[in-house]
Amino acid sequence: MERMPDIAVVNVAGDLDVTSVGALRRTIDALIADGCRRIVLNMDDVAYADSAGLGLVLTELRRMRSLGGLLSLTNVRPRVYMSLALMRIVDYMPVSRAGSKRTVSELDPSVLPLWRTTFPVDAVHLGEARDHVGELMRGMPFSEDEIFDMTLACGEALGNAVDHTCARGVLATVTAYDDRIEVDVADCGEGFELGADEEPPETGPGAERGRGIRLMRLLTDAVSIKRKPSGKGTVVRLVKLVPAREKIGVVGGAGA
Repeated sequence: MERMPDIAVVNVAGDLDVTSVGALRRTIDALIADGCRRIVLNMDDVAYADSAGLGLVLTELRRMRSLGGLLSLTNVRPRVYMSLALMRIVDYMPVSRAGSKRTVSELDPSVLPLWRTTFPVDAVHLGEARDHVGELMRGMPFSEDEIFDMTLACGEALGNAVDHTCARGVLATVTAYDDRIEVDVADCGEGFELGADEEPPETGPGAERGRGIRLMRLLTDAVSIKRKPSGKGTVVRLVKLVPAREKIGVVGGAGA
């Protein structure tokens, strides 16, 4: 199990059936009691889910919703997804199928943003910065669950910038395009780079940042971490694609 404050990724081992729901329920209940409000169940090892398993998912989903949190499933295999679809669970919670990660293409340099806004981040009030990103996203066709995930990912990037680099001098830039929203978090630290397929550090001073990076990758469609093109510092870019079901019509959000 991967755990950060308020977020946990739980690897479900084996089938989700009447023999395993008890242990999983105890794990989820302990996380909720400890204040966790975002739980992701990694279903990569689950080949079968019976009514007891599906009932547990529905029960914990309702409980998390009532507390203002979110439960979601990732790496769901085709047969398990079919069961979730028959029970209409996929209509009420984020469920991603195994191998369904969307490909984020590079933007053509000639493509102009719909809007862009930059604001300084107060290290004492990171929640205000996260909330501002969420408000901007509500001008685009994202669901509340998608906004929830993006703001949590932004929280990880902002927290890393403040905790590992500088409490002051952190800037957030939110840019909207027709098919995506990008959030850049720039700091004034020594500079740090990590390739798209490169694993973050597991031990030492970067270990906490490493866990945050894995969570950002889980919650968004793409994450890039590069040194600033000039001066000292790092720019973390988070990308969330507009759902394929939507097209942007009226543009909301911010001015330049």
